[in-house]
Amino acid sequence: MCKTVTYPSRRYWKWSCVALMLALLSLGSPQSFAQGKGMQHIKFRKVIDLSHVITPNIPLWPGDPAVEFTTEANFDTDGYYLRSFRIGEHSATHMNAPNSFHADGIGIDQYEPESLVRPAVVIDVRDKVRHNDDYVIDKSDVLDWERRYGRIKPGTLVLFYTGWQERWHDPIAFMNEDGQGLHFPGIGGETTRFLLDERRIAGVGIDTHGTDPGLDESFATNTQVLARNGIILENLTNLDQLPAKGTTVVIGILRLQEGSGSPVSVMAFVP
Repeated sequence: MCKTVTYPSRRYWKWSCVALMLALLSLGSPQSFAQGKGMQHIKFRKVIDLSHVITPNIPLWPGDPAVEFTTEANFDTDGYYLRSFRIGEHSATHMNAPNSFHADGIGIDQYEPESLVRPAVVIDVRDKVRHNDDYVIDKSDVLDWERRYGRIKPGTLVLFYTGWQERWHDPIAFMNEDGQGLHFPGIGGETTRFLLDERRIAGVGIDTHGTDPGLDESFATNTQVLARNGIILENLTNLDQLPAKGTTVVIGILRLQEGSGSPVSVMAFVP
């Protein structure tokens, strides 16, 4: 049986873990969501966590700070347990902010809560990637998906499943770096332009360390999406557990002041 959760559409919430998840379950149709009309709801059978567990051994972008955990209090001396941690804003499963690629862009703290709840589709490109680590996701991949499942609706978050998530526990294989650079698949700049201009999507996500192909130093997808204050999600996981369409994604950011990005908790509500 499906579960239905309904909440007022334009209410603001505090960002505690529990309140966040409850508050963001307020997505309705694109029209009612944009206009803030009436009550909004979603139906789901299960919730899938699309975020990797953060450990000191996760794959890191070259030059990014190491992940560190430091025990600040323990039961023997303090009566409770507490750690501090150090992590880059673009490490683990994370969301990029416009100011990471545009000097006048907003920080991660300026995204409205409503913008972080989105209908999502999953485009599976594993067959293309299997024999080409540098595969550039093309407009034809999107059109092939649409022929099977229908036109992508405005406001949708488009997730690309490359199969790269399976490499996560082998950082060397995941980053796949050699003398030429990083080798992993990503979204071509022209494909992103098509999705933004012709489909008016909310953003993109992928299971690699970058929505742009590893060898693309122009970062064409990041720069285009973030110029519109859109959503960029990287290092997603469990995309194999999602249907091609019908999922609602909820993104829990760390509201870092003027942050260039944030590690995120991404929950997928599957009908």
